[in-house]
Amino acid sequence: MTEPTGRRERKKAQTRQSLADAALELFLDRGYDQVGVKDIADAADVSVTTLFKHFTGKEALVFDQADDLEAALVAAVRDRTPGTSIPQALREHILLKQTELAVHDTDPRFADFTRMVQETPALRDYAHRMWTRHEAALARAIAEAVGAPEDDVSCAALAHFALEARGLIRRHAEPRRAADEAFALLEHGWAAAHPGG
Repeated sequence: MTEPTGRRERKKAQTRQSLADAALELFLDRGYDQVGVKDIADAADVSVTTLFKHFTGKEALVFDQADDLEAALVAAVRDRTPGTSIPQALREHILLKQTELAVHDTDPRFADFTRMVQETPALRDYAHRMWTRHEAALARAIAEAVGAPEDDVSCAALAHFALEARGLIRRHAEPRRAADEAFALLEHGWAAAHPGG
C-alpha cells in the first residue's frame, strides 16, 4: 500500500515544481505585476484551484523553498559542533547562505530574479516576512539548546536580531566584515546571558 502514496506524493511534488517553474519563467519574461495566477495555471496545464492547493498566492510561487529555510536555520543551532556558540553557528549559516547566493549570481536568470524581487515592493516585503517568520521556530530551537523555557526573552531576542542581521550583511559592500561585526555584538550579549551557549 505504500506505492500509491509514494506515487501520489511524487505527483504532487511534480505539480508543485511545474507551477513554481512556470511562474518564475512568466515573472522573469513579463514582469511580476503583468502575470496573473490564471496565466501560471495555464502555463503549468492545471486549474487555478489546483494552483491554490499548492500555493497561497503569487508571492508564494516565487519563494517555494520556505520550509527548507526554516529547517536549515534550526539545524544550524541543533547540529552545531561542540564548542561553537549559537551566535557563531548562526553567523556561519548566514555567511554560507550568502556564499551560495554569490555563486548563483553568475547565472543571468538568478540576477534577473534578484532584481525582480528587489524592484517589486510586494515581493521585497514578502521575502522579508518569509525570512522573519522563522523567528519563532529559531527561538524555540535556541531555547531547547540551552535548556531555557520556550518563551525565554533572550532566546527570542537572539533569533530576532540574528535574522534581521542578514539584511545588513547582504546589503553591505563587505558581507563577511558586516557579519563579523554584527555577530560580535550578538555574541557579547549572548555570552553574558547564557555563558557556554
